[in-house]
Amino acid sequence: MHIEVDSVSYDELRSDELEEPSSSIKARVDKARQIQLARYKDSGIFSNAKMSDQMVKKFCKISPESDGILRYAFDKLNLSARAYNRILKVARTIADLEGSEDIKDEHIMEAISYRSMDNKYWG
Repeated sequence: MHIEVDSVSYDELRSDELEEPSSSIKARVDKARQIQLARYKDSGIFSNAKMSDQMVKKFCKISPESDGILRYAFDKLNLSARAYNRILKVARTIADLEGSEDIKDEHIMEAISYRSMDNKYWG
């Protein structure tokens, strides 16, 4: 996965606005890892990235609205079956990082945005 990051302006660097500390980001990642370890405890895998196609169907259920978003992206970006599964795995991870049991529309859209950026550079 490749993520484009905008450059930071001088004013942003000088800002007194507090950013999220690394320790809270680490805590969120650790919590997501624990969610995944519990989810896959009897399966022989330890993370969303290692899900089989059958596991994706089981653990990456999405709403009809999210399905419509994904269908549109699938057609518009000419995605493969492999890309479809990767998007769902990334969306599951984004949901885990938010502590959400369900994959929501915004998780699907964020995961698609990473894929479309990948196409921009590696297409």
